[in-house]
Amino acid sequence: MTLMVKEVHAKTILSHSKIYPWVINPYTGCQHGCSYCYARFMKRVTGHREPWGGFVDVKINAPDLLRVEIKKKKRGRVWVSGVCDPYQPLEAQYRLTRQCLEILVQHEWPVIIQTRSPLVLRDMDIFRDARDFEVGLSVTTADDSIRKLFEPDAPPIPDRIQALEELHNAGIRTYAMIAPVLPGAEGLAGLLKGKIDYVLIDRMNYHYADRVYRKYGLEDTLSDEYFYRVRKEFDSL
Repeated sequence: MTLMVKEVHAKTILSHSKIYPWVINPYTGCQHGCSYCYARFMKRVTGHREPWGGFVDVKINAPDLLRVEIKKKKRGRVWVSGVCDPYQPLEAQYRLTRQCLEILVQHEWPVIIQTRSPLVLRDMDIFRDARDFEVGLSVTTADDSIRKLFEPDAPPIPDRIQALEELHNAGIRTYAMIAPVLPGAEGLAGLLKGKIDYVLIDRMNYHYADRVYRKYGLEDTLSDEYFYRVRKEFDSL
């Protein structure tokens, strides 16, 4: 798939969120292009015609906006990010997430990071200096062959778990986000034990990936029984 990258100037960067008080999305679109991703609804807002995963708008003025907005808005926890992966591959070049995090640390705002990428380890120095940061990785299955079916352009599962372990061992508060609960998720409890402070499990009842389940005969893992079986595995953590 050809990736269309466009540098844009956003009008605002520190936005209200229904999950946490604030959210920062340094990018519109996501290179990972996961089949189930709820954020594909952004296409209705942006007017992009490219397939989800085929476009990224880079908000090159995000740090400049944040420096101004953070002085005007009430301090609250910031989610990085809600409708993109803040550490998708383009972040290695543009470093917008890193610059925004540096500003948040300077102003002592609490932050919760959510990503699929081990690139998050690059910013370990920022996390160590921060007072109230949490770093989470989305880990949807213990079976990397399943990952390749649903999220082929996202980093391998073992790399994500290794990143969590490194963050946790560095004394940084870490969590795993199991959303959606993909086939093979029942094996995650043992792999994550001792590497996270807590886990979030969400079925994410969106139907974008239903065709993948049907194609590979995995519909049984969409059942209530499967979800509760996976959740029970984490009772011991």
